[in-house]
Amino acid sequence: MSTGQLFSRTTQALFYNYKQLPIQRMLDFDFLCGRELPSVAGIINPGAEGFQKLFFGQEEIAIPVHSTVEAACAAHPTADVFINFASFRSAAASSMAALKQPTVRVVAIIAEGVPEADTKQLIAYARANNKVVIGPATVGGIQAGAFKIGDTAGTIDNIIACKLYRPGSVGFVSKSGGMSNELYNTIARVTDGIYEGIAIGGDVFPGSTLSDHVLRFNNIPQVKMMVVLGELGGRDEYSLVEALKQGKVNKPVVAWVSGTCATLFKSEVQFGHAGAKSGGEMESAQAKNQALKDAGAVVPTSYESFETAIKETFEKLVEEGKTTPVKEFTPPQIPEDLNIAIKSGKVRAPTHIISTISDDRGEEPCYAGVPMSSIVEQGYGVGDVISLLWFKRSLPRYCTHFIEICIMLCADHGPCVSGAHNSIVTARAGKDLVSSLVSGLLTIGPRFGGAIDDAARYFKDAYDRGLTPYEFVEDMKKKGIRVPGIGHRIKRGDNRDKRVELLQRFARTHFPSVKYMEYAVQVETYTLSKANNLVLNVDGAIGSLFLDLLAGSGMFTKPEIDEIVGIGYLNGLFVLARSIGLIGHTFDQKRLKQPLYRHPWEDVLYTK
Repeated sequence: MSTGQLFSRTTQALFYNYKQLPIQRMLDFDFLCGRELPSVAGIINPGAEGFQKLFFGQEEIAIPVHSTVEAACAAHPTADVFINFASFRSAAASSMAALKQPTVRVVAIIAEGVPEADTKQLIAYARANNKVVIGPATVGGIQAGAFKIGDTAGTIDNIIACKLYRPGSVGFVSKSGGMSNELYNTIARVTDGIYEGIAIGGDVFPGSTLSDHVLRFNNIPQVKMMVVLGELGGRDEYSLVEALKQGKVNKPVVAWVSGTCATLFKSEVQFGHAGAKSGGEMESAQAKNQALKDAGAVVPTSYESFETAIKETFEKLVEEGKTTPVKEFTPPQIPEDLNIAIKSGKVRAPTHIISTISDDRGEEPCYAGVPMSSIVEQGYGVGDVISLLWFKRSLPRYCTHFIEICIMLCADHGPCVSGAHNSIVTARAGKDLVSSLVSGLLTIGPRFGGAIDDAARYFKDAYDRGLTPYEFVEDMKKKGIRVPGIGHRIKRGDNRDKRVELLQRFARTHFPSVKYMEYAVQVETYTLSKANNLVLNVDGAIGSLFLDLLAGSGMFTKPEIDEIVGIGYLNGLFVLARSIGLIGHTFDQKRLKQPLYRHPWEDVLYTK
């Protein structure tokens, strides 16, 4: 920790327990400082996943939301700061989870009242693993012009007033977050401003101490002097006294310990923070101020004189040529939020849809980042387009060819199946193409098309659990569920479905692995021993082989495969393929100018 800077203009953080306002304040600070990347890489909200929309200047951005610390750290390996807005009840556990992640370097704990035993464990673990804890009971910290934690420094107006949008020359550390804001303003008035400010937190056992940060500031070339604001209670200031006496600090330190008025009270007084409670003469503000002064720090006679001491120390550095005041500039204007802008007539409107698969805002549309011209020039097929728009990646050619084969084989199964029949009847009723298509698509479900999804789910579950074909089939029988993907109205064990054979031949030739398909074949062998029509049908073949495509390609993680199967991608494949046939039947009926369909009486059993 003593080696120097904790943050920079490229620092990114993970924010635990979604709080809209402090995150937006961080992003507004980023924009004010001219950062290229938002400082919040991801949000951790237990039990939730997806995206959270926020503003980065005028631009609305989607920040990923993760349900666990582990998932967030894996997704954002460069985010090394963990900002914990959990309550005091769960702050310790979530902070420890973060500290145990190799990517996390700094943990800021905002909660007040974290159990002291838990805090000690966090501190011990952090020190043993060369990590930094700021807090508990802290507003965090700020590196001017670079990065800030949560609500540090308050509103944008206050940040601008305190010149925190650009780095100054002063390192500041305090126990109090509220007093930090006051001192940021004070320092901005009499110096060129803060370079970095840290509020270590007001609990009895802070994760990092005043002296930790002073020693760190001493090793930062841009920091020319340090300002320290302590308070009565505890003995943290004495570690700074020892560092000063031992010559570990070679830059001016201006310090004040608040709470000198405690001597005016007849009984012991606690000033707000858990740690601000005098436990003896050495823990009094007077004793600490005297010790700091004796060790070489600049200590005023009262808090009212603190500003003057800071001003004189800085001016002396300038006169000696040890620092040159930072040149001032005008920061950019932060767009007003909607509720404020409505009153002032300035509005930034939020979006209502998030899209991650295509973008038509540039010179040409893109599918998953691939320009349309590249798709055409590189000879991409329908399968390649599906891989980009459905899976958000370019799959190997054998995968996209397999997708195309499935579409061709499933495009139409004749005019008598329920979907085609519905489209034909609707078309003959004079309805338009879309109505006719939709009437056919609405029949797709567990008994028509949906078996592909169910076959994939059940075969995957059985194989992954290591069930034998006998155990799988008999277990389904006990549950009263027919095995999806098994059985055909016409095909038999001695008259196999040619489509199934084509798919199996292609997969055995091109797929790296066909473990799920072979399992489905073993299930078929067992079911055929029961009845000759219990063959593996095209739904079962496609469902099992799609599992092999996902697992064997090496381009999908296990959670991604589970999600693809769970969402219903395979049903989507059947819907896409069958739409071709349904459109064909619609055009066929209109081309033939077929009249309104009426079902024949002789095909209806009229009974009481």
